[in-house]
Amino acid sequence: MDYAKSLSQRLAAPVSKCVSASASMTQQLLAGPAPAPRPYRVCNGDRSLRKGVMALSLAELLRQAQSALALPGPIALVLDEDGTAVETESFFRTLEEGTALMALSKGQTWAAPKRPGYQVSLSRKPPRRIDVACVTFDLYKTHPKDLGCLNIKATLYGTYSMSYDLRCYGARRLVKEALRWTLFTMQATGHVLLGTSCYMQQLLDATEEEQKEEEKSPVPLQNLLPCSLPALPYRKMLQ
Repeated sequence: MDYAKSLSQRLAAPVSKCVSASASMTQQLLAGPAPAPRPYRVCNGDRSLRKGVMALSLAELLRQAQSALALPGPIALVLDEDGTAVETESFFRTLEEGTALMALSKGQTWAAPKRPGYQVSLSRKPPRRIDVACVTFDLYKTHPKDLGCLNIKATLYGTYSMSYDLRCYGARRLVKEALRWTLFTMQATGHVLLGTSCYMQQLLDATEEEQKEEEKSPVPLQNLLPCSLPALPYRKMLQ
């Protein structure tokens, strides 16, 4: 009897371990991957010392900054660019990676950099821009048989806007009209070419007839003799 109990306990131990291990793995899969800490840049009150730290929460960032900068007592964190205090966890989560922060001890206050033109902000702040003109094209269909409709919208300085809607209905009708105009153009071009060729043929025939008549008609004798003979010398006449 004792042997059976010991055997059942030995068999139940690995089974319980497997069940607990599978339960922990299931919890990890359901919970998802743990968030990774993000990098930040911290400096002391006079900006003489700068460090890079990794933190996942605001409390961890306070500990990391105090340890890296070797500051005494409790510290407070502010944005290095304008002195905005970082006091809540929700505001800390809105900060981007690589944000420059300043750690202040008790009695210290934020101050702007003394050197003019020197910017200590390392945060990725999007630059402000003014859109002069924005043009959008929207191609759509109201019926499957239509060729499509085009909507053009232009906005100037974000205030003035104008739009034009070009609609093409009846694909068959449009194709028929295009073919009709093409056929009319081809016919007109054919008539013009035919008339021009007939006129040129008449000119060539008239020129050839004139040449044939000139070749057939005999040349008169008067045309062969010179119109006037030269006068004889005076001495020869006396002899």
